[in-house]
Amino acid sequence: LLFVIICQCAINSVDTHHASNPNVILLMADDLGIGDLGCYGNRTLRTPNIDKLAEEGVTLTQHIAASPLCTPSRAAFLTGRYPIRSGMSAFSRVGVFLFSASSGGLPSEEITFSKLLKQRGYATALIGKWHLGMNCESSNDFCHHPLSHGFDYFYGLTVTNFRDCKPGQGSVFLKGVQKSLVIPIQIAGITLVSLAIVQYIGLLKVPFQALAYCLLITAISLAVLIFFFYHFRHLNCFLMRDHQIIQQPLSYENLTQRLTKEAVQLIGRNTDAPFLLVLSYLHVHTALYASESFRGKSKHGLYGDAVEEMDWSVGQILDVLEKYNLSDKTLVYFTSDQGAHVEEISSFGEVHGGYNGIYKGGKSMNWEGGIRVPGLLRWPGVIQAGAYIDEPTSNMDIFPTIVKLAEAQLPSDRIIDGHDLMPLLQGKVTRSKHEFLFHYCNAYLNAVRWHPGNSESVWKVFFFTPNFSPEDSNGCYDSHVCFCHGGFITRHDPPLLFDLSRDPEERVPLTPETESHFYEILRVIHLAVDNHTRSLHAVPDQLSWDNLLWKPWLQLCCSSLFQSCYCDYDSE
Repeated sequence: LLFVIICQCAINSVDTHHASNPNVILLMADDLGIGDLGCYGNRTLRTPNIDKLAEEGVTLTQHIAASPLCTPSRAAFLTGRYPIRSGMSAFSRVGVFLFSASSGGLPSEEITFSKLLKQRGYATALIGKWHLGMNCESSNDFCHHPLSHGFDYFYGLTVTNFRDCKPGQGSVFLKGVQKSLVIPIQIAGITLVSLAIVQYIGLLKVPFQALAYCLLITAISLAVLIFFFYHFRHLNCFLMRDHQIIQQPLSYENLTQRLTKEAVQLIGRNTDAPFLLVLSYLHVHTALYASESFRGKSKHGLYGDAVEEMDWSVGQILDVLEKYNLSDKTLVYFTSDQGAHVEEISSFGEVHGGYNGIYKGGKSMNWEGGIRVPGLLRWPGVIQAGAYIDEPTSNMDIFPTIVKLAEAQLPSDRIIDGHDLMPLLQGKVTRSKHEFLFHYCNAYLNAVRWHPGNSESVWKVFFFTPNFSPEDSNGCYDSHVCFCHGGFITRHDPPLLFDLSRDPEERVPLTPETESHFYEILRVIHLAVDNHTRSLHAVPDQLSWDNLLWKPWLQLCCSSLFQSCYCDYDSE
């Protein structure tokens, strides 16, 4: 008996040690649809390595991104807080950063999981996409840079992967710029011509200097715009290592292999000490790309090639963990920042967006297709293997989960909206702590999810919904993404109500006739909204027009503007 007690104590001691201070690898795809993976039902794309995470770990089937757009979703992921709390949700139409020389970004006051793990002695690295800003007032203050938010090492892009970054892939700006500038240019032109005519015929005396200044300002503005968009690729699409640009413009040649190599080397340098690795893939955001080994090999064109190349990269990460006997000491998480971008169609008519399975809508929308994302976690011997959890969880939950595992203290001076996932993952509890989840479209509360503790129902209400174009489609194809206000939406009073447990496709809104508790459900949700709203405090808007616009004095250039900002130290 004494022997058994001693053995049991030893096992408990090992388990306790085993379940603290693990290595953490967070793998984040960009714009990947939940229906693109074999473990979520896809039968035509080959994703054996990602599927292996599901087989050896837990699959979250109701894993929710805190926003259906890149910048706010990633801000929430890093901080465990709704992006509205950090000013990372836009009141304007544009909800993400577009330029490397914008002044907005994740505020330095925000506490990221990388900061907390670094304080606990972790080596911390971000490889891939950042998209949370870079500079504030000068081109080298790096106030929003990953190295200012707790990462020791950075190799990647500070903005994102645009069609404009890859020659021949079209532009995400051209249509918008044309729509936005045609009328102002016409007005300016007509005004100047009219002034010149009335001056010439003597109806009105306009000082020559005033006309000259108007012409000069118009000419300079046009010249700056033309210069910027002509050089967009060089000014915004570059690769950095820490604070240094190493490739400008970005080359897509073997890019996934380079990102993967950096990740593998980072793991190899930290086999004897805990590390946090965030591998934030550029796949499968457009511009799509794939290396020669994967190009033309999938059944779904270039998009499928990109998914399968990303899966190969995940396999390389899992292999190196095995090589160094780190698998049992490492928590691995795989997700996407939001759902697939269903409106992505190339200029040649090829579908460049992913598949959101049975779910409605996609990126930029709070229909399930825009926010229900893959959620896979593996930690052999610590969390369940082959388990499925259908409880509401959030990408904000990663923050408290890994902070507690690293034995760091959660911040007590702010609200953390995420919850520790470990009790769910280990089967110690069966219910999520998320009774309510609030779904924002930019800075506007769009929908609310309620999972009552005494019910299997998951109620979801919409206060407004995007106007699809064409009307019978599944997205906003005319504008490339859906917007959040004005004539782009339809408001609902009473709100639309769905029970996702019975109607996950959000096909048929419930009514007082079809749901006897209709008004009681709305009453409870309105109370939750009131409580949530009271918890919000005014913060600077990081995505205001002033913070979004390109500022020449913040522009980074590895050579000079006269040399077209060109360098390639990475290939060397």
